[in-house]
Amino acid sequence: QIQRVSDALREVPGLSVVQTGSPGQLTSVFTRGLRSEHTQVLLDGIPINQGLQGAFNFADFTTEDIDRIEIVRGPQSTIYGPRALAGVIQIFTKQGTGTPGVMLAAEGGSYDTFREWSQSDGKIDGFDYSVGASRLDTENARPNNNYRNTAAIADVGWSPNPALSGTRSAAASEQFRIGSLFMYSVSDIGLPNTIFDPRPIDHFLTERWLIGPHIDWKPAEWWDHKLIVAYDHERQINNPNEDGFVGATRAVFERTQVDYQNDLRPVTWLILTSGFYYSRINAGQERPFVLFGPTFISDHTDETAGFVEATLTPVENLIFVAGGRFDHFNQFGGIWTYRFAGSYKIDKTNTILHSSVGTGFSPPSSQDKIFGNNFGLKPEEDLGWDIGIRQQLWQHRVDVGLTYFHNDLSNVIGFNGLFDTLNLGSAETQGLEAELHAQPIPNFVLTAAYTYLEAEKTSSKDVSQLQGARLPRRPRNEVYVSASYLWWKRLRTVVEAKFVNAREELNFGGPNFDIEDYSFANIAAEYEVNPHFSIFGRIDNITNEHYSEVFGFPALGRAAY
Repeated sequence: QIQRVSDALREVPGLSVVQTGSPGQLTSVFTRGLRSEHTQVLLDGIPINQGLQGAFNFADFTTEDIDRIEIVRGPQSTIYGPRALAGVIQIFTKQGTGTPGVMLAAEGGSYDTFREWSQSDGKIDGFDYSVGASRLDTENARPNNNYRNTAAIADVGWSPNPALSGTRSAAASEQFRIGSLFMYSVSDIGLPNTIFDPRPIDHFLTERWLIGPHIDWKPAEWWDHKLIVAYDHERQINNPNEDGFVGATRAVFERTQVDYQNDLRPVTWLILTSGFYYSRINAGQERPFVLFGPTFISDHTDETAGFVEATLTPVENLIFVAGGRFDHFNQFGGIWTYRFAGSYKIDKTNTILHSSVGTGFSPPSSQDKIFGNNFGLKPEEDLGWDIGIRQQLWQHRVDVGLTYFHNDLSNVIGFNGLFDTLNLGSAETQGLEAELHAQPIPNFVLTAAYTYLEAEKTSSKDVSQLQGARLPRRPRNEVYVSASYLWWKRLRTVVEAKFVNAREELNFGGPNFDIEDYSFANIAAEYEVNPHFSIFGRIDNITNEHYSEVFGFPALGRAAY
């Protein structure tokens, strides 16, 4: 019953999900202690990090048409480019196969919550499709905390029909596909602000749409091509805005992207990956009631890049990866990145050893540049490495992993409290990621994850974030556990819990201060009445824990749906 992508990410070690209060509010993901802007989010290979901030807001991203999520931690800019400084979250939509079908669902529950969603996919001759849509209405718990969201996502494609073409074999027709991704979301929310400074009428509307035509072509078994041309548009209206400084705003963000990649296998032990990337961003914000400064601010960023990577398998079970990339921006010039990685599997013990080292970068966002009118900001850069082991036990019933990671971040971008956005120094993060996946008996699955994190400023020009200060909102310990069991082949029950401790909150003009530890537990159940109909329910925060993932923005209490 996972309904939002952010909830699925909570069980991943090394990832910290932070929701600013209740559903619909800003929801960020921190990877290995680095900023949310440092994680590249891709949808079917298309970067979708949002708007002025450069980070992805997971608040509105639902799971109706999602097939799977893949996560790569550590610097990945060599292949995935800007924003992949800390890692990559790859989200893949479903692709239609077989006879078309339709799923319809609805739920209601606490806080006047109502949600309806549907999903359909299938294939007819050479045409395939998948589409999902949802609507959510909830009042949440606080005044001016309502949330309305409508979202849709679709992928359609076409492959040549060999029976009609007469020139292609069936195998060849399966190796060419032209298609397009579509995404739309509109979110209408109240912004109650903190419990210490409530705002009774602050309101925010976000509308976003994306279209991404793409071509996948495999002319031979040893050669793959993929071309994506994408355009996305986002508008944000904050009216009324009760901040007492900027006032009502209207922002528009437009991005055009072209991404080409090919994989060449000249010999069985070598894959050569190469390609190019182009992006143009236009962003602007109207703020007619600002107390000082211009009433319209804007940013225009052009980027071109080329990359190459080699994947070698010189002997059985040994994989080595080496790659490099060059990106050029119209505002601050060029930047090189590289990555080396390797893994080795010991068949006798079912052990995998792995390690990587690489560099990554995150360019200043449009908001970073235009808020303080500082177009001389340098991109944030990272040197990161990790080493780990993965072990299967008990005839593959148990899978455990342990990884140590380290990041050295420079040119950290931040707000100094004097209406300036600057490169404020450097930071370091390091820690351990541990995970367990076990199926000790049929139909019973146990999952656990643990992250230990140290994150601190190693040099600083910010009076409120001195050298040695812990980075705010990065917990030292995070523990997640879940258990799932299928009873009588019809009833599935799930219990999950999370514990977070040792966090600090930013205090402008002074040192950070400690904030409360928290834990919560959820339960869910689904019963299959017949192959075409099921009923489900869940209780979130079953112990009615009072906690905040962001200081001053309380999460919901116990809620049943």
